[in-house]
Amino acid sequence: MTHTTPDRRVRLDNGGRAPWHPLAREAFDRALDDGWADPRRLHAEGRRAAALLDGAREAVAAALGARTEEVVFTANHTASLHTAVAALAGGRSRVGRRVVVGAVERAAVLHAAEHGGLEREVVGVDRAGRVDADAMSDAVARPGVALAALQLANGEVGTRQPVAAVHEAARAVGVPLLVDAGASLGHDTVPPAWDALAADPADWGGGPGVGVLAVRSRVRRRSPYPEDPDPWAPGGVSVPAAFAAAVALQAVLTDREAEDARRRALVDRVRARVAEIPDVEVVGDPVDRLPHVATFSFLYVDGEALLTDLDREGIAVGSGSACTSSTLEPSHVLAAMGVLTHGNVRVALDRSTTEADVDRLLAALPGAVARVRATLGVQGL
Repeated sequence: MTHTTPDRRVRLDNGGRAPWHPLAREAFDRALDDGWADPRRLHAEGRRAAALLDGAREAVAAALGARTEEVVFTANHTASLHTAVAALAGGRSRVGRRVVVGAVERAAVLHAAEHGGLEREVVGVDRAGRVDADAMSDAVARPGVALAALQLANGEVGTRQPVAAVHEAARAVGVPLLVDAGASLGHDTVPPAWDALAADPADWGGGPGVGVLAVRSRVRRRSPYPEDPDPWAPGGVSVPAAFAAAVALQAVLTDREAEDARRRALVDRVRARVAEIPDVEVVGDPVDRLPHVATFSFLYVDGEALLTDLDREGIAVGSGSACTSSTLEPSHVLAAMGVLTHGNVRVALDRSTTEADVDRLLAALPGAVARVRATLGVQGL
């Protein structure tokens, strides 16, 4: 069959790397002029760069309900997670080396929790992808636990996690909780139930090249790096990237509730229409979830072939695991949930996603699924 690619492509793979917010672009360009110098230098150019960086930290701190001195920028989201796990677990090494994590955490957290002599304990999830709060609370309360880590919501299937309950249990026994808000900040409410928090500016349109890490002042920590003026990000970070990230965050938070309602309605429509296709499993909590993420898997479908078919139609979607890498390996998130891992499609709507974009996907998807099944000799479903 001949495919004709429309002039306008539809990008529905915005999880973790959304298009730049227009104000982020403007801020980045401005900071190239005023923030190019090393902010640690004492000359006028350095002081201007330092002022931009401090202002960015202050803006992010305000959004998180934190103190400015509790917020730092890192190289990227993965660096924030790796650093937080190592630093917080290192600060409690006398207590123990065990790190309690949910089964659907990002690979960056799962790997960090068993690196450098740490011992990882994984708590399971239900079919919606939600961690068992009681089981995690019990695990955190056992002797030898240095750190607990739980995402605010899963970026692959959208399900929110019981962060408040786990944080209360962890605080009762003095264990710090690292919260991964990489898929949530800028899209959803971020409660104050955290001791350390990592967030991803690229996910809210702030651009790549910088990450956010916040650690409450009361939390013990030990830098995993050699001595450096920037103990959380040795060598420093890009001032223009940090400034753009903060400006974009302020912008998206101003109309977040309206965007929440608009995108939630689009996701509800996607979930309902996709469910009409034979042999499909729509996964994730249908209500208690992020407003912009939808994931579904098709039986008798190769995920790579399906993505390629849709790409020829001018539609970009995600597959595999948003929490692992860009590969199409079976998702550890879906596997932990006990749901179908084959033929997986992940849709993450950007603020610029329109109803027409969703219509394009819904119109193209049934035919694409049928074509892929036909190539595998599976027809008549």
